[in-house]
Amino acid sequence: MAQSRKSDGGSRKPSNRPVEKPREIALLAAPARQELIDTLEALGGEASVATLAAQLGRPADGLYYHLRLLLRGGLLDELPDEGDGRRYRTKAEQGARLQLRYRGGRNAGAAAMEKVGASMLRIASRDFASALREGGVVTDGAEREICASRTKGWVDSKDLAEINRLLGRALQLLHKPRSVARDKLIAVTVVMAPLPVKPSRRGQDDDQ
Repeated sequence: MAQSRKSDGGSRKPSNRPVEKPREIALLAAPARQELIDTLEALGGEASVATLAAQLGRPADGLYYHLRLLLRGGLLDELPDEGDGRRYRTKAEQGARLQLRYRGGRNAGAAAMEKVGASMLRIASRDFASALREGGVVTDGAEREICASRTKGWVDSKDLAEINRLLGRALQLLHKPRSVARDKLIAVTVVMAPLPVKPSRRGQDDDQ
């Protein structure tokens, strides 16, 4: 489990709750359960079923099955009814999130994560298609809110470190709490994977 750190002022930074057991990772292979966790976290980590249903545009009755599985699997807590129906909270501390952790190779965690990754891409494809059909979506400029891009290129260790730093910074921005000014909800899906290097063609300069 990730360790909490203390700043110079002594304030405690909440730790992300690792999701690393294969059975826990496998719970998130279903798009519906991924979206429930994502939506809960976007709402501050806690919400009623009615609020979740409204955010997802789905009937509340259709969410209980997935919520029960997440509850039994140890990724959610059920809270007392405060007058707006059942409430759920992620197992992460307030101000933190659930964090997937896995190893590469032929193991149960990697097999589960492969399914989670495929599910993430299905959700992203659906979100992208839905947003693209909206007439007012911003497609370029500083306030662009929709984008699909794929590229590949050669990097060294410094380049890779910089890419990971920038990805981390993007996540920090996305994980800020909702406010009056922060009223636009967006989804960002990132997939990065190393590719096998194939032999150069005869006569091709390897340094190019």
